[in-house]
Amino acid sequence: MSEESTAARDVSLAKLFGVFFYIGATSFGGGVVAYLREHLVERQKWLDEDHFLAALEIGQTVPGLMATNVSVIVGSRLRGIRGSIAAVTGMTIPGAIVVFILGLLYTRFKNDPEVSAVLNGVGAAAVGLILAVTVQVGRREIKQWRDWAILIPAFMLVGVFHISLVPVLVVLAPIAIQMNRPDRKELAGYHSQQAEYHAKLADHHEEVAARHGAAAAVAGESGS
Repeated sequence: MSEESTAARDVSLAKLFGVFFYIGATSFGGGVVAYLREHLVERQKWLDEDHFLAALEIGQTVPGLMATNVSVIVGSRLRGIRGSIAAVTGMTIPGAIVVFILGLLYTRFKNDPEVSAVLNGVGAAAVGLILAVTVQVGRREIKQWRDWAILIPAFMLVGVFHISLVPVLVVLAPIAIQMNRPDRKELAGYHSQQAEYHAKLADHHEEVAARHGAAAAVAGESGS
């Protein structure tokens, strides 16, 4: 069993709920990506960079809030269905409570210039956090011309021309898959790794079966 599998098995539901509750209570706006990375990768070490980016990519492309989607993915990876429930509950409760309270207060103080100044400050902080995590992720993922060939059109279509994300994904996703498809050498290496893994797994099962057979034989001799 790998180190990562052992760590995942040892994560309690209470711990999972508590970490996501803290993220949900302390993150602001789009800056939640930076908080997720800090806690899941750097502090708790529940995910490495590759698995975090995979969860982030899925969370960004499927319907729903990205942070909620990521919490479901991570919770499921660590503790299955119960982990997903614990993570998404912890992630959403703080925001729901705070938004409800702030909504009541905002209707009363929305014309107060000090309230506007606070909201502007929070917005600026969220932009800074988004920029920081964009640079961190970009340095790792954007390495080849093919990455720029997808990034620039996506940015222009969504950010500049304000086209909905869904049609942009429908058009660019097949192109990105085609451009980044593995070559024959990479596929051969993958299949070789899979064959080696399954061979080791079969050996392990045979070893376990032999131990169980020996234990059953000893039990039978003792009973007789």
